[in-house]
Amino acid sequence: MPQIVAIYNETIESRMVTADLQPVTVESRLKWFEEHTPDARPLWVMKAAMTDGTSSAQGKGDQVIAWLSFQSFYGRPAYDSTAEISIYISSRFRGQGIGSLLIEKAIAACPEIAVKTLLGFVFAHNAGSLNLLRKYEFEQWALLPRVANLDGIERDLVIMGRRVGSD
Repeated sequence: MPQIVAIYNETIESRMVTADLQPVTVESRLKWFEEHTPDARPLWVMKAAMTDGTSSAQGKGDQVIAWLSFQSFYGRPAYDSTAEISIYISSRFRGQGIGSLLIEKAIAACPEIAVKTLLGFVFAHNAGSLNLLRKYEFEQWALLPRVANLDGIERDLVIMGRRVGSD
């Protein structure tokens, strides 16, 4: 959990990814963490073997370098087959195809977790995330103009969606 929170907190200062304006704590994210279940709303982490630079035998162990979460949408039973996905990648590992790998895994897992619709909530100025979702056939389903205030700048929120189940 500390590594997941650290990756999340890396994104706050950029004002590109999250509407949080201050770093969060592990304690503040415990309820969110506990809401995830492997069979319906998984939280996946990607790890990499990290070394301290002295030798491969004296490594630091596996470190979380990225994570993906499925979250329930709107909290009502009629929406159980819809999930919001969030992907966070450590700044040291961005641009290496990890986002694509995680989103492909998420799409493939949808039948197993009874999800037919995936949503992504993305700031309109976050071209990288929008392009990643478009690459996997997500479409813009909504635009919420100027709903976020990031340091005095009003930002739009785009809701991207994709059907993954059979109609």
